[in-house]
Amino acid sequence: MYDFQSGGDFERDLNLDELLTGIDKSRLISALNVLLDTTVGVVDDTGASVIGDNSSKTVDRVPLHGELEPVGFLQTRTAVPSERLSAAADLMQLILCCNARYLLASDIHLQTQRDDFEELQRRNVALQASEARYKKLSESLEIRVKEQVKTIEKAHLKLYRNEKQASVGRLAAGVAHEINNPLGFIRSNVATAASYLESFYEFNALIDNGASSKELCKVWEERELSLLLDDFKDLMKESLEGLDRIAKIVIALKGFSRIDQTETERADIDTIVRQICQVAESQWQQKAKLVLELSSENPIQCQSAQLGQVVYGLLGNAVDAIETNGIIRIRTAVRNGVVVLEVQDNGRGIPEAVLAHVFEPFFTTKEVGQGTGLGLTVCHDIVKEHGGTIEIVSQVSKGTRVTVNLPVQNAIQ
Repeated sequence: MYDFQSGGDFERDLNLDELLTGIDKSRLISALNVLLDTTVGVVDDTGASVIGDNSSKTVDRVPLHGELEPVGFLQTRTAVPSERLSAAADLMQLILCCNARYLLASDIHLQTQRDDFEELQRRNVALQASEARYKKLSESLEIRVKEQVKTIEKAHLKLYRNEKQASVGRLAAGVAHEINNPLGFIRSNVATAASYLESFYEFNALIDNGASSKELCKVWEERELSLLLDDFKDLMKESLEGLDRIAKIVIALKGFSRIDQTETERADIDTIVRQICQVAESQWQQKAKLVLELSSENPIQCQSAQLGQVVYGLLGNAVDAIETNGIIRIRTAVRNGVVVLEVQDNGRGIPEAVLAHVFEPFFTTKEVGQGTGLGLTVCHDIVKEHGGTIEIVSQVSKGTRVTVNLPVQNAIQ
């Protein structure tokens, strides 16, 4: 794919290969082969093969357009009715158009996130330098120093608030991946189902033309229409399950995005944990196995979106601490009127010298540009606002356990 993030030209027309980025080409060409009932190939505007079998002489060929100009051609080995070939080309162009918009939106989003973060880092460095200069002049410029300190405190508060908002943006990038997976097989299922409908339309035409029952039975068996019916049912069931998954992800993300809410509500910490783990699946599933041991039965009065941010932050730290093939355990329980949440990993652990500073604002051991040093600070403050406590126990090379205690009968400050 064209690298927009390195300052590329957003106005440049993408070629056919770029427009197919992220799309399962083998499934796409299989669907086209079934749809047109012949061997199908796709070449770019230079004639180079992109997908399918383009080694033999073609019979039918129809252009595929990008924004304005043709970007390639859809071609078949045997003759295909023009309306079916045109419909297949329309479907292909719709896929290319949707994917182009998705790629552009994704790249613009990532570029914007990076630019915002770099600007915040630049401002923070500038403010820290300014603070040092004014402290040296404190004896003679006490009033000016106090004014400057107030300015710095406001900027730090802005960074703190932006850190809470940035978590929503980071989660959104993962959610885009989670939603794209079911969309992919739903799109494929619908294309296959459409091809099945063509067979039944043809069978229906035989009925309308007065074919005998013997002829109908023969066609039914030869074309295996019973199997198509069964497969059609499975395709619809799988597609509905995919749509249900997308709906659950959207609901979970909607709840998580309300991090600035001021109203409290009765919420179950187990439900919050499940929702966050579901929408953040793309972040941990490649590096670790997630084990949920949830047994909290007491809903608590809380700001659920902010507790979701705590779970998301602790889960993200656990994932960052693991190189590969790790285990992350999230436990909940109620002990003596306190809801207990534990997030434990078997990652690299935290050195004792570092452990004493992990809740300090802007303290981070990550590489420059990889962290703001506010993640655990935000988690600590949210838990404190709920009248709770947060503790960390860690051993180098063995892992870390973070324990959050939230009173069932708590008062939000």
